[in-house]
Amino acid sequence: MEETFGGHPHEIVMTNRNTLEVSGVTRVESFDSEEFLLQTDYGYLGIRGQDLHIKTLDLDQGRVSIEGHIADMSYLDVSMPAQEKAKSVWSRIFK
Repeated sequence: MEETFGGHPHEIVMTNRNTLEVSGVTRVESFDSEEFLLQTDYGYLGIRGQDLHIKTLDLDQGRVSIEGHIADMSYLDVSMPAQEKAKSVWSRIFK
């Protein structure tokens, strides 16, 4: 049984470590060529790498496609308040 919190299921498909397709995205919080922060119904998803850029973006369908060299992906704690999530991401970036 597939569980969804919002209107779209959440899936991540990576191809050859250079293309990432994410569904179930509700918002693109921030992005640059080295890091993306996506808000999903299952929490914030941080994606790090090099030469990252958006290939496609369709928030009506909850889909984001990212290209570049993908080095790392991680979820931030779902139970953490939104302000704390943002602080946590930025503190990890500037370690």
